[in-house]
Amino acid sequence: MAYTTIKKPSDYFNTKVYTGTGSSLALTGVGFQPDWTWIKRRNGTAYHWLIDAVRGSTKAIYSNGTEAEQTQSQGITSFDSDGFTLGTNSDVNGSSDTYASWNWLGANGTASNTDGSITSTVSANTTSGFSIVKYTGNGTAGATIGHGLSSVPNVVLIKALTSSSQQWNMYHSSLGNGSHMHFNLTNAVNSSSNYFNNTTPTSSVFSVGSYFETNESSTDFIAYCFAEKQGYSKFGSYTGNGNADGTFIYTGFKPSFVMWKNATTASTNWHIVDNKRDTFNIVDKLLLPNDSSAEITQSALDLTSNGFKIRVTNGFVNTSGDNYIYMAFAEEPLVGDNPATAR
Repeated sequence: MAYTTIKKPSDYFNTKVYTGTGSSLALTGVGFQPDWTWIKRRNGTAYHWLIDAVRGSTKAIYSNGTEAEQTQSQGITSFDSDGFTLGTNSDVNGSSDTYASWNWLGANGTASNTDGSITSTVSANTTSGFSIVKYTGNGTAGATIGHGLSSVPNVVLIKALTSSSQQWNMYHSSLGNGSHMHFNLTNAVNSSSNYFNNTTPTSSVFSVGSYFETNESSTDFIAYCFAEKQGYSKFGSYTGNGNADGTFIYTGFKPSFVMWKNATTASTNWHIVDNKRDTFNIVDKLLLPNDSSAEITQSALDLTSNGFKIRVTNGFVNTSGDNYIYMAFAEEPLVGDNPATAR
């Protein structure tokens, strides 16, 4: 069997950095038509905008808040064959402002999915293990929702669309099915059966409990689901050692994107690094998914040909004995037609 079925990871995930113009801006160079685009202004305070093709290009939600879905006619105005077009909203396209966008390929279309007890609308890419799932809650513990991946998700990230007071909730396989993380908060891991019903996802469905933040009756939800694919994605955890010679995390590829969070200690931010904002080690350009603040500069880690290596003792990435969860996507697989090399 081949090491990986994905020879070119940037066909499925790609970071695009750009400078705003303040007027309509067609961005190309993503490499595909995105189904999910996440945008953050780098040089100033602005919300993180998360927009997907299942809900529509003018519908935004925000990773750093609990706001309900909002119609933003001057955000992303269209998803295009090699990128997307922006309107004039300064959060995503202010004149001379700098931005990062992270882009994922789904199915470039939707399908009704009846695998679960709740019918869902899905854009699923079974090759890369990514799906966008929209569903309406029924308030019943043990409800199941089809995700369309044909493989077991390692991460399920859920947000209510029609309520302005509901947190983001993340299932992460390294924490187990009785635990969840609030994506928009600095909290440590929480344990409750009410979110994911103490039930591990299957190759066809994920489960939700009766709690209003994942399954309120008559409320619409969006879920982003990720199944690990060798040579392309990795969703795991590591233990900090509190040493400048920090933990090495093997992924089997050169990462292009890493997001992590201290799951043990509260009052710690989520962090994102990528290979387009940081082109050499030590990686130090950080954006915080739970916070609207500008990009910060703080040494964190090295991106290597086969994983990432922690390089500092700071608690946000390396408290001794603390557990950190992460999501990583590849720039190049370690083994393949164009194998990864060191930075």
